[in-house]
Amino acid sequence: MSVVPAPNSSEVPASTPGSAVPVTASQAAEVPQAWSAFLLVPPRRAAIYVFASLLMFLTQGLGMNLLTANIYQLQGSFSATTTELAWLQAVYMAPYASFSVALFKIRSQFGLRRFAELGILCFVVASAANLFVSDYHSALVVRFISGCAAAPLSTIGILFMLEPFAPQRKLTLGLSLALMNTLLSAPLARVISPHLMDLGGFHALYTLEMGLALIALPFIYLLPMTPPPRAKVIQPLDVLSYFILATGLGCLAVVLALGRFYWWLEAPWLGVTLAVSIGCLTLFGVIELNRASPFLDLRWVFSRQNMMLAAVLIVFRTVSSEQSTTASGLLQQIGLLNDQTMTLYALVMVGSVIGGLACAALMTTRHADIAHLIALVLIGAGAFLDSQSTALTRPEQMYLSQALISAGAAMFLPPAMSRGMTAAFARGAPFLVNFIIIFLFTQSIGSLMASAALGSFVTIREKFHSNHLVEHLVLSNPLVANRVSQLSATYGKVIGDPAILKAEGLQLLGQQATREAYVLAYNDTFFLIFVVCLVSLVVLLAHMAFRALKARRAPPSALAAAPSSA
Repeated sequence: MSVVPAPNSSEVPASTPGSAVPVTASQAAEVPQAWSAFLLVPPRRAAIYVFASLLMFLTQGLGMNLLTANIYQLQGSFSATTTELAWLQAVYMAPYASFSVALFKIRSQFGLRRFAELGILCFVVASAANLFVSDYHSALVVRFISGCAAAPLSTIGILFMLEPFAPQRKLTLGLSLALMNTLLSAPLARVISPHLMDLGGFHALYTLEMGLALIALPFIYLLPMTPPPRAKVIQPLDVLSYFILATGLGCLAVVLALGRFYWWLEAPWLGVTLAVSIGCLTLFGVIELNRASPFLDLRWVFSRQNMMLAAVLIVFRTVSSEQSTTASGLLQQIGLLNDQTMTLYALVMVGSVIGGLACAALMTTRHADIAHLIALVLIGAGAFLDSQSTALTRPEQMYLSQALISAGAAMFLPPAMSRGMTAAFARGAPFLVNFIIIFLFTQSIGSLMASAALGSFVTIREKFHSNHLVEHLVLSNPLVANRVSQLSATYGKVIGDPAILKAEGLQLLGQQATREAYVLAYNDTFFLIFVVCLVSLVVLLAHMAFRALKARRAPPSALAAAPSSA
């Protein structure tokens, strides 16, 4: 049976890495006829590749998210404040933001097998180093090493997922499943964290990470992957360009990760770090624009089509931060810990799987664009439901909204990624590294930008609501005086001084006012995300209407000659 591409499906050129799997005639004969349009290997072997891909994403993702999910619980383990623990995320993201770009060129020159084997070995060593962390400063060093070592795993996970699929299904079905896997580690970290923290705190978290890395190790050595064509793509000046780029992106990552904790205009060193970032990125641009064979083709990277793609990806990171940053912040603010939200995040994982499978089904048809529409509707609806939260909101009231958002997040990214990778492949394999820098910037730096912007918005709105609430908290108001008396009655048996007793009541009332101000601030943030989704939906509908009108007015000969788009 011949393999016929699905209508409007994105095809990977046969010369591109990962476009075909070297299978023998007997193995090809083992593929059932019903599966031959989707797979190049037997279904059982394909299932092993899919499991290996999931394992790589979970190994890399849990290493990044276990710390974030337990940042308040780990303050005692490291004798550090929340601001100090935020440095652990900053030093992890500083190398991670740019290291994958260098690794792509290293893979192209030295071979896929060596790249995969060395990558997993480095991650195992970095995971083992976490077990020897005894204080805050050693944790900073190990987290930096972990950020470097984790960069190859996401690439290996994508390659494993694309490997068993037929060429015409790699950028539709395979890519959808790969990107779905990237969303599972964050909720899973919050589901399993309570049990791990009870077992052994910080060391239990990273014992799991090392265990997953050791399980992933044999898959790298036993599962074959299609080797891409090897070529000498690294030039001496590339090394200098990369270090300048890495310094610029690393400094930018530090500023975005820590700006809202130290506050943007209060710490002078933030301005110095940002200036270093801008200077390095400018110097990188000057060097690359004057090279015959640049490390990155900046003219193509900053083309109109790629800037539109980057804008779409940043919008995705912003609206998806509703779940990863804003909703979790609200739950922590009202006093809910991970052991009280396990069911909620389990449903988030289920929603991600359903959304990923639905997106994969849509991308194998002519209706890939509808995935963006459905995603924006789902995320916007979930954000609007969350904007009605109160201090009495519990995880049960957020089951529906968070499931909608997780399903929408899983449906948003694959169509945009598929178009971008198809455009990069059409220009040739060297342009794939240019597309990767766009994707990495919007997903790593873009994620930090979204978290920083939304976190700062929460802080600003909290101050606004707090000032508004405190204005009315005067003891001349009988309701306020009665509430202070009720709150101070708790300490009536141990505090005999009426003045101190009233001060305790006022302090408790102030804490309640601050909590209410934070809830109102988070509601404002949820509503802002809803507005962003609504505006994006209107823009997308207008764009689709314009394309449809343009296609209708085009002459029949032009329509017949125009290639279909996924």
